[in-house]
Amino acid sequence: MLIKQSSDIPSSEITPKRLYLNRRKFLAGAALAGAAAAVGLRSGELASPSMAVQANAKIDGIKKSSFSTNEAITPYKDVTNYNNYYEFSTDKYEPAGLAKDFKTRPWTVTIDGAVEKKQVLDVDTIIKMAAPEERIYRHRCVEGWSIVVPWAGFSLSELINKAKPTGKAKFVEFTTIEDPKQMPGQRGRVLDWPYVEGLRMDEAMHPLALLCFGMYGQALPNQDGAPLRIVVPWKYGFKSAKAIVRIRFTDSQPRNTWNQMAPNEYGFYSNVNPNVDHPRWSQAKERRLGEFLKRPTLMFNGYDQVASLYSGMDLKKNF
Repeated sequence: MLIKQSSDIPSSEITPKRLYLNRRKFLAGAALAGAAAAVGLRSGELASPSMAVQANAKIDGIKKSSFSTNEAITPYKDVTNYNNYYEFSTDKYEPAGLAKDFKTRPWTVTIDGAVEKKQVLDVDTIIKMAAPEERIYRHRCVEGWSIVVPWAGFSLSELINKAKPTGKAKFVEFTTIEDPKQMPGQRGRVLDWPYVEGLRMDEAMHPLALLCFGMYGQALPNQDGAPLRIVVPWKYGFKSAKAIVRIRFTDSQPRNTWNQMAPNEYGFYSNVNPNVDHPRWSQAKERRLGEFLKRPTLMFNGYDQVASLYSGMDLKKNF
């Protein structure tokens, strides 16, 4: 058996001590899930009562989508127990517990900026705007791990068309909730809150861009972005803003949070690109959550339908 020397292991692959210790908690939860399976319980029923209600809220009338991949779906317990959600914690295993009592109702979303119909909409009104679809998307994190998730929602373009953007609308900005009382991670300044992301208008209008309110046939769990998020499958995960409270249309490029914090590491576009490395690690390969071996990273995460959006662009410069 080949054993790596410590000098051969890049820092991006070394598990921090706190994550190793928290993994024990994760494994204990997995064992509980196995015991529950023996008596017929679903994974969502293992959580606290408030989280279980959220996870078990079935979404009716979901249609299958032709945009779905046929790859193996990542287990629900993995997707709901390993999360990048700095509003709650920088530790990937902690958001599931810290978000269990997060209140997602009442919830409104402000639509403003360069649109004809400026309005404040109840989240449930938005959810009912179009028939929900199940879209099994690959989801690639900038740190090098990936998942395959059956998201539920509809094309973001459905909401955009109803807002009626004006000719000045060149970009769409997404602002997420700022609520330090509920989100302990926001009590520190690890990022500049509230979290802001953005897309170019043609990106936001692409049919693959998903306005998402569910996964695995159920309402989004709190730690996965409830009650409303976007999923942009050809971009790194941090572009898929969670817990959205404002959608603003603008003629100038939004100053997205990670680009502000570290512009040499996180670009505005952040398309999945195996040919453009992060300054601290390679992006050529990824590890699917729950698997040991790495696999090659696909350009645009395998979503070649979007390549025409970037025709003529230098994707190393516009990373």
